[in-house]
Amino acid sequence: MSAEETLEVALHEVAHSRTGDKGNRVNASLIAYDPAIFPLLAEQVTAERVARLFSARGPVKVCRYDLPLLAAFNFVIDDVLEGGVNGSLNLDGHGKTLSFFLLTLPVRIPRHLLAARKRGFDDQPAPMRRVAS
Repeated sequence: MSAEETLEVALHEVAHSRTGDKGNRVNASLIAYDPAIFPLLAEQVTAERVARLFSARGPVKVCRYDLPLLAAFNFVIDDVLEGGVNGSLNLDGHGKTLSFFLLTLPVRIPRHLLAARKRGFDDQPAPMRRVAS
C-alpha cells in the first residue's frame, strides 16, 4: 500500500469505542464502522501500539482479543488506572473516558475506503449526519 493511496486519520474517523473498568484494569472495545476496515485495524492497532499510546499511564500488560465477525477488538489494559476508583486519589479513576484517548491513535486508511465512509454518512437521514467542525 503506497503512501499516495492512503491517508493518516485518527481512529475515531473509522471506528468507535466503549470502555469500562474493574479495579485497575480497563476493558476497551474498538468497533470498525465498516467491516472492510477491520483487517487494516488488525494490522495497525496492535497491543504493542496501544501499550505505547497508554505508556504515560504505566500499563504493565495489554492483551488484544479479535472479534472478526463483529469487526471489533477487545483490549484489556492492566494497571492503567493508578489503582482504580477505590485506590486512587485521581479525580476520575474510571476507565470510561479512556475510549476517547484510544480513538486518537493514528491509522493509515486507503482513500477509497474513507470516501465510501463519507458517502455512507451522506446517505443517512439528517439526524445521523456528521456535523462539520
